[in-house]
Order: sequence, then structure tokens, then C-alpha cells
Amino acid sequence: MSFSLPRFAYKGWLLSFVVLALSTATVQKSHATGFDTLPKKQFNVLLFTKTAGWHHKSQTEGVKALEGLADKHFFNLIWHEESHYFNDDYLKNVDVVVFLSTTGDILNPKEQAALERFVKAGKGFVGIHSASDTEYDWPWYQKLVGRTFNIHPVIQTGVLSKVPNTRFIGLNHMPQEMLWTDEWYEFGPELTKLNYLLTVDEQSYNPTADWGNNKTGSGMGAFHPISWYHNYDGGRSFYTALGHTNAVYKSEFLTEHIYGGIYWAATGKGLKK
Repeated sequence: MSFSLPRFAYKGWLLSFVVLALSTATVQKSHATGFDTLPKKQFNVLLFTKTAGWHHKSQTEGVKALEGLADKHFFNLIWHEESHYFNDDYLKNVDVVVFLSTTGDILNPKEQAALERFVKAGKGFVGIHSASDTEYDWPWYQKLVGRTFNIHPVIQTGVLSKVPNTRFIGLNHMPQEMLWTDEWYEFGPELTKLNYLLTVDEQSYNPTADWGNNKTGSGMGAFHPISWYHNYDGGRSFYTALGHTNAVYKSEFLTEHIYGGIYWAATGKGLKK
């Protein structure tokens, strides 16, 4: 006696099988992206690019640039956009978390707690560009970054300068002053003590911005910080506001500036005596 499924039941069974197979493959792929599967290198970096607000098209170039840094400087880098990797088990093999042009509310309370424990354990954080436009309702994170983004004018060329007598070795390749074209962020007040690295001269560009609905900006005055670092809650944090356009990620000035932040955040080294 033979038995056959009705055609509609067979199609339903086949669809369920395909979905299960794809789900299994996805889970297997997810589990295969841990740092424990990679060869031993000087340190491990988790690159995170989730956005819940404005999405920067330059993220793709930024990811390529950081992957290039990983090859050049011999460190492991894994890129994720899924926030569920922010858990103790995954982060235990990570030395530095990099938020590349993230925006909005991107971590749930459990994931936030995991990042806090990660930093408190002496690990590192690097924020690039709109990492300061992220998690406005999370005061601990805002202090981790150091200052909060308010507004910006149109993209313009400005004079970028190194802060005199900085101890940060990641700026050694940069001239004291240079022309740089980017999106110049205006920030809110300092939320914790910061060590500044780069400033922009507001007399070299027009800092005024008007986004409507009473959202305006007029710059930050004589001292307009662009990059900084600090020790925070047991760990290390580096931030740079540079990195809005595709083109800037082709500049060695920016990539080595970012690597200086990653290197210090990972190792605590890189500060001149």
C-alpha cells in the first residue's frame, strides 16, 4: 500500500524544510564568526555598524579601511551589525569594540549591560563619527564617548589642527595643521574629563546650521574639539568625529589616526612619556 501527501501538504512540508535548512545554516554561520576560530594576532577588534537613525553611505568605505588596517597591523577584526553579539560570552574574546557611524538606540538593556561590563573589565572602546549621535537615553554611554553630537553645518573644508603637546602617538604622522573636508560636528558640553587631540578652526569655515523646527547651531567658539581620548570606568575610550564621506577613508591621515585610537584602546600603550 503506497502513501502520498496531498499536493498542498507536500508544498507546505517542503517550504518548512527549506526554512529550517536556511535557519540552521544561518545559525552555523553566526557561530562560526567567533574570534576563537581565528589565528592568534596581537589583539581582537569587534567592528559594529548598526544604525537606528541616519545611515551613512560611507560605512562601507569605513569597513574596508578598517579591514585594511587589520591586515596592515596584524590584528583580528570581525564586523557585525547584529547587536546580539553584545553578550559576555562573545565579548570575552574581544579587546576593543569599534562603533563606526552608528546612530540611534542600537542596544537593548541586556546588551548595554554587557558593554558596561566589558569596559569595566579594562577593555577598550573606539567611536568614529556618529558614534556620538548614538544612545541618547543611556547616560553611561554618553560619558563613555565623552561629548554628545548636537548639529552640523554643510560639508566644508576647514583647518584641522593637532592640540599642542599631545602625548598621543597616533598623531605623529599628521602635520600640525592641514586642510580637511568633512562634516564638522558641533558638540554639547564635556561629560567627563577628556584629553583632546584635534580641533577645527571655525574661522576657516562657516559653522552656522539651521535644520528648522528651532534646531540651529552657531559653532563652539575658539576651541572646537574633533577628537579625544580618556580612561573611563575601568577601561579606555577614543573618539574621532572625522569620517563622514567616502573619500576620507582613502586618506592615510585618517586611517592611521583611527589605528592610533584602536592601538591605545586595545593595549593602553601609545602615550609618549
